[in-house]
Amino acid sequence: MDLALNDVHVLVTGASGGIGLATCRLYLTYSKVGLEEQGAKITAHYNTTSSTLDPLLDEYGPARVHTIQANLAQEEDVIRMMNVKTEGFGAVQVLVVNHGYFPPNDVPVSRMTLAQWNSTLNSNLTSSFLVVREYLRHLEDATAAEKDKAAIVMIGSAAGKYGPFGHADYSATKSGMMYGLVMTLKKEIVKIAPKGRVNCIAPGWVKTPMAAHALKNPEILYPSLATTPLKKVATPEDVATQIVFVSSTVVSGHVTGEVIMVDGGMEGFLVNRPEDIVSTQAKAKL
Repeated sequence: MDLALNDVHVLVTGASGGIGLATCRLYLTYSKVGLEEQGAKITAHYNTTSSTLDPLLDEYGPARVHTIQANLAQEEDVIRMMNVKTEGFGAVQVLVVNHGYFPPNDVPVSRMTLAQWNSTLNSNLTSSFLVVREYLRHLEDATAAEKDKAAIVMIGSAAGKYGPFGHADYSATKSGMMYGLVMTLKKEIVKIAPKGRVNCIAPGWVKTPMAAHALKNPEILYPSLATTPLKKVATPEDVATQIVFVSSTVVSGHVTGEVIMVDGGMEGFLVNRPEDIVSTQAKAKL
């Protein structure tokens, strides 16, 4: 099955991390379920570390992979990144907005500083707005053929749907992306590219290097998996597969404005344990 991604120019933000790296590799060579090599051309964005991208550069070379550094919370960096012309790549057709930051410590709203709130919003939501804005501006100058493949895939989170304790800043950024930004963008992109689509992939916990430490803590993992029918954590490839499929005009050409949960059927975060209920009931009888 051909996903019609051959020679399509894909920009992946946060490409050096677990999901981003798996996504880049999948676009470059897709071998699952008998699919042929897709042959997309990748611009792989990173912020601080690019060493994880070196194997892709070594394997596919500059004709297929280009890396670029940018702090996406800085407007001038985003503009610079989108203005870079890579010979033979053409306009960015598929944009995967994958970057983001998850503050590691639980901080309830009553104890959260304005600095943390603003920092998380800038890192996740404002930066996504900047990247999407510049993508759309450049898309205006693309050829009709390039516009036919236009697609934005944003990476949300189960946190944006269920709101974990102590992470209101992160949850707000993902909710804003999933249920606000995506829904508006699906109406606006078609004014530039009539076949353009915007969708969101929203994973739960994923086995990435960033999440490795947290996933070793049962106090963190249990409240999530307790409400997840599949009782397991996703791999980066689980998420990347959905990204690639939803960006394909062949299999997802009539899909837009959707939030696709990749969370094993998760129904929320476990709030109370049995001992909490017993304690509350005992106090109520006093």
